[in-house]
Amino acid sequence: MRLAPGAWRYALPAFLLAGPVGFLSPIATLVALGGGIAILLFFRDPDRTPPGNGVLSPADGRVSVIREEDNRVRVGVFMNVTDVHVNRAPLAGRVESVEHEPGTHRPAFSKESDNNEKVHVRFPEYDLTLIAGAFARRIHPYVEGGETLERGQRLGHIAFGSRAVVLLPEPFEVGDVAVVKGERVRAGETVLARSTSADSAGAVDSAGST
Repeated sequence: MRLAPGAWRYALPAFLLAGPVGFLSPIATLVALGGGIAILLFFRDPDRTPPGNGVLSPADGRVSVIREEDNRVRVGVFMNVTDVHVNRAPLAGRVESVEHEPGTHRPAFSKESDNNEKVHVRFPEYDLTLIAGAFARRIHPYVEGGETLERGQRLGHIAFGSRAVVLLPEPFEVGDVAVVKGERVRAGETVLARSTSADSAGAVDSAGST
């Protein structure tokens, strides 16, 4: 099983603790081993196969936000602790910048999470924002400004419960969104939006071939 970077750093303490706590109780050993295994499962990083076209989900989880802001459409995905937390590029393109924004650590599903710690991965056509949650205090981008990514390529992960938000390219409208709020999606496989006009198709094609 492929794991996201840093998985063993979080899991190893639980495995090392399993031996000593066995002197106290066999159950404690089982709990420690179970905790280590659960952490490794949290950091799992399965391969994904993107479909032919469309804006891909950047995260596993449930669609939590679909709204229009200043003539741009924003789609958010909430990641529970049981979801894969490796994030992927919704479209191909050149990374303009990767910006860290300090903030609070409120539950990612709450309104107050708008002020949480964030990492903005900015592309010419769209933006992707990774948002930390109450327990997710580490956002780990894999990319830097100037890199060119393929559609569906891994670009980072967030350690423990969080949210990812895509600001779609300008031609996209709410009617182009292919998912509904509450729907389960998979990073790099589920299509969040498809173009329904020639202009939108051009935006996706150009982003995919950058």
